[in-house]
Amino acid sequence: MYPLFFKLVLTRIDPERAHHLAFTVIRLLPTLGLGRLVHRFTRPRTDLSVNTLGLHFSSPFGVAAGFDKDGEAVLGLGQLGFGHVEVGTLTALAQPGNPTPRLFRFVADRAVVNRMGFNNHGADAAVARLTRVRTVAGRPVLGINIGKSRVTAVENATADYLRSAQILAPVADYLVVNVSSPNTPGLRGLQELDQLAPLLTAVKGAAGATPLLVKIAPDLEDVEVTRIAALAVELGLDGIIATNTTLSRSGLKTDAATIAAAGAGGLSGAPLHARSLAVLQQIRAVVPAEFCVISVGGVDTAEQVAERLAAGATLVQGYTAFLYRGPLWARQINRGLDRLRSAR
Repeated sequence: MYPLFFKLVLTRIDPERAHHLAFTVIRLLPTLGLGRLVHRFTRPRTDLSVNTLGLHFSSPFGVAAGFDKDGEAVLGLGQLGFGHVEVGTLTALAQPGNPTPRLFRFVADRAVVNRMGFNNHGADAAVARLTRVRTVAGRPVLGINIGKSRVTAVENATADYLRSAQILAPVADYLVVNVSSPNTPGLRGLQELDQLAPLLTAVKGAAGATPLLVKIAPDLEDVEVTRIAALAVELGLDGIIATNTTLSRSGLKTDAATIAAAGAGGLSGAPLHARSLAVLQQIRAVVPAEFCVISVGGVDTAEQVAERLAAGATLVQGYTAFLYRGPLWARQINRGLDRLRSAR
């Protein structure tokens, strides 16, 4: 049913508008009196739980940052079957993001290009909302992803991240430093070790007891991935999220005119699958077994989630396939993992 609805209706609507329509329904789900009933339908049937970062995840599969920018639909997403929700990217200062249009579908590739630019209402505006979320029994694990405010110069990035961390760490189950979005000028340069080490050290101090992870780009050279993984362990971080969107447009099925019309931005979805898996394997080869590695990028099916887990992922996240699979995507993943586990 959903594939037909997507083909006949959603593809005729601007992608960002379609996202907002779906998001509104998910946000309102807990208030409609259907949330608990829906969750009984979407949650895992077998024990898929994962214990990591000092937290209990009911499912290894969660929503990547970017879907819920301001933490407005955490409970609804949990009721749809996601074991954790990573909100954000949140910045110290509210910002509108880049001009529209800024979200584009590459349907032939089951991919999306976005240049949203960290559009969000700021860290201060999110605190009260996320504090309330934390009081709800049975909620998903709450991750908070923080990035640099666009108006903040790169040389002042640490102070900007520190402000976000100080505000948001107390209401986060885990905190993520995003230095890998391609849509904020200069941000990816913070992945250089001489800039990344002092930034992560400072944010770790501000985060206190809240587990801290760093999110990296798939476009890093292999040696850079290995060095960042080693640095994260050396600094006492709790994990790495790999990977963010890519600047690459190689190997796409989408026609050249559509690709050119979309312009700049990060590509996500199925084309990221191979590189994201390779980065996961590189990281797992150099970090301790207990170190949390969250794999994201090109994940669509339960079999692919299981592949990531077998390759060493502690948890797995998705986002883009949500647009192509529809609201029961997490249920499909959970049921598929149930089936694969039972077949062992």
